[in-house]
Amino acid sequence: MKILICYFSGTGNTQKIVDCYANTLAANYGDEVTLCRMEDTFNYDLNGFDLIGIGYPVHAFNAPSIVLKFCKRLQKLLTKKPAFIVCTSGEPLKLNDIASYKLRRILKKKNIIVNNEYRYCMPYNIIFRHGDDMAYRMLTTAQLLTPIDVKEIKENKPYRPKRVFMGGFVAAVMRCEHWGGRLNGKQYKVNERCVNCKKCINICPTHNIKLEDGKMKFGGDCLMCMRCAHLCPTDAIKIGWFNKWKVNGAYSFKKPKSPDTKRYNKMLTKSYKNYFEAADKRIAEYYPQQPEADGESPYGETEITANGSAE
Repeated sequence: MKILICYFSGTGNTQKIVDCYANTLAANYGDEVTLCRMEDTFNYDLNGFDLIGIGYPVHAFNAPSIVLKFCKRLQKLLTKKPAFIVCTSGEPLKLNDIASYKLRRILKKKNIIVNNEYRYCMPYNIIFRHGDDMAYRMLTTAQLLTPIDVKEIKENKPYRPKRVFMGGFVAAVMRCEHWGGRLNGKQYKVNERCVNCKKCINICPTHNIKLEDGKMKFGGDCLMCMRCAHLCPTDAIKIGWFNKWKVNGAYSFKKPKSPDTKRYNKMLTKSYKNYFEAADKRIAEYYPQQPEADGESPYGETEITANGSAE
């Protein structure tokens, strides 16, 4: 089976999940998987694929604007094609299930029919920083859930979260984040720690950052993906009105040697408890013997690169 997975990943969380899907499909089912970043040039004929995947992080209970724009530009297929959605969110709130409402309508007009949809908790890159133990548990749980969800897709067992009452209305209101992010993006600044390494310029998905007259200039095409600020090597970028919520520095996703006592680990305790309990139940039912997860890929040595080749 030929599978195309198109995705947007702000700071790498969704990329990790998409990699899990690609590796599982290739290693367990022998599928030919092609990965396509939505920020890159798109030159694929969707009619040549048997299955289409869409991946993204949830932004304010919606798909990011870059995802909606990308899907609007897709060709209308000659016949209906099955599809699946995988998304990531920093918390397991039910409202995150409304993030695909508008996206599914766009895809349906292109004859791309979403039969399966899955969401995984991954650590925040804005609002607050999760502890290392929570980040490790989130990734490990997602890695173990992926083969279970892929099996449903391959066996043509549809799964989508139940609709949320008034969810469409809430999602429409919260899409103000799209234009709000562009306004806030103009408020981004760098402080004296900036060393002009230009990493932010090179990694911005919308090319919104430029160096003019020796100074960093932030334009009006910001996605609020946090890639520039989160991955800045010197923590030099102030993210406008939301600077107090900034989370700087990539997560290691390694198992910590000692428990993390950060106070933020106690936020939304009940929601996370329910999420992990439900995940642990599915994992225990699927695996005859609980695998020892260590934050590394449980799918063997096969890895899929951005152009779809196996390494």
